[in-house]
Amino acid sequence: MPNSVALLADVHAVLPALRAVLAEPEVADADAVVLLGDLASGPQPVETLDLLTGLGERAIWISGNGERELVELARGHRIDAPDEISAWAAGQLRPDQVELLAALPLTGTVRVSGLGDVLCCHATPRDDLEMALVDSSVARWQEVLAGVPEPVRTVACGHTHMPFVRLVDRRTIVNPGSVGMPYGSIGAHWALLGGRDQPSISLRRTEYDAGAAAEEIITGSAFPDIAAWVDFFVRAPASDLEALETFRPKA
Repeated sequence: MPNSVALLADVHAVLPALRAVLAEPEVADADAVVLLGDLASGPQPVETLDLLTGLGERAIWISGNGERELVELARGHRIDAPDEISAWAAGQLRPDQVELLAALPLTGTVRVSGLGDVLCCHATPRDDLEMALVDSSVARWQEVLAGVPEPVRTVACGHTHMPFVRLVDRRTIVNPGSVGMPYGSIGAHWALLGGRDQPSISLRRTEYDAGAAAEEIITGSAFPDIAAWVDFFVRAPASDLEALETFRPKA
């Protein structure tokens, strides 16, 4: 049973942010690293997946809507890409990477010392696009968690790019926020579960040089509109209030 588990979500192929998080001592020393989806839909998809596969058996992979969309686009099963960079990223992936993403589960369970079984998903346990926010009602959370087995007391999810921990009808919901496309603050967000001395749930933020990262991405990515993408998502991310106002009608 893992004593410590790092939660990483919504990397969106921002390689400098991912490297910064993986270099954190508590991530490097974690018994397991759970990848909560939307990993490669962004400017450096091939390099990002190669770095994550290097985690080996420590990595627990979960599919998000981004993985599903990339596979559909890469295989020609979809032509209406959710955004331009996803359509571009799908065309960059190697066949082995498409197969890797296609095989990922929608949910997974990891047993963490002190916390028991933690159900991991991308958006909600029943849907990779469903919205449930930090300020969604208890009734809304009860609805989206209705199929979760009773013994599970902790649910880890991503998708909204905003970190939070909240209690819902005796269950703890933890969203680590986004590694590569955070809303509300700069830096790469992640979370740490467990711990040998005192089991806990801890939200973390890794600071890195966003300006240097932006220049690295612009130099290293062939996405045609990379400069504008970097300006919006790396140099000046949206605020949490802007994101909540955008997401709330969907939740």
